[in-house]
Amino acid sequence: MSAPQFTLYSHGQGPNGWKIVYVLKALGLTYETIYLKFDKAEQKDPAFLAICPNGRIPALVDHHDADFTIWESDAVLVYLVEKYDTKRTLSFAGAKESAQVLQWLFFQSSGQGAYFGQAAHFRHFAPERIPYGVERYTKEVVRVCGVLDDVLAKQKFLVGDHVSIADLSFVPWTNIALFMLLPEGFNAEKEFPAFFAWNSALNALPYVAAGNADKAEVMKA
Repeated sequence: MSAPQFTLYSHGQGPNGWKIVYVLKALGLTYETIYLKFDKAEQKDPAFLAICPNGRIPALVDHHDADFTIWESDAVLVYLVEKYDTKRTLSFAGAKESAQVLQWLFFQSSGQGAYFGQAAHFRHFAPERIPYGVERYTKEVVRVCGVLDDVLAKQKFLVGDHVSIADLSFVPWTNIALFMLLPEGFNAEKEFPAFFAWNSALNALPYVAAGNADKAEVMKA
């Protein structure tokens, strides 16, 4: 058996690596995952910093292209579809649609990922409870979900006529939000029905379901 084409550096619990898993599986690309141990600060080890100078996951190495390395999760998604999505199953050929995909990827990384991460920190991991932080970032989780719901009430996908990396980029943090970041007692299915249905449909895709199953196994270890 030949060696996998890609090495993905990730973390089992962290959401950002899993969107890359979805796309690798969807495109039928082979990979192995190295799960860094944050409790041992492996993400700050010089060997990993040589791959990702920011010392954060995920990072991807393409062994079929002179070990080309790319980090920042949404940049990785763009690389994968630009180079390997020849049938445009998760992307688009047109300039307008491609620009809209980038629009949503920028919103995901700056609007969803950054703020949802802060919500998770202040709600569940901060050494002391800081009400201002909890309130500020919980409200931002609700706001971002509302933005998505408003758009998805008018269209089935964020861009164009099929699932793209724009949609998939939101799934891991959305799953976490529905589980532990929205206000106590908040009914997302009732308040944001289009957003909830969209996320449910994405999670039912075979390659997303397979990625989620892999995550569940990793979390058991």
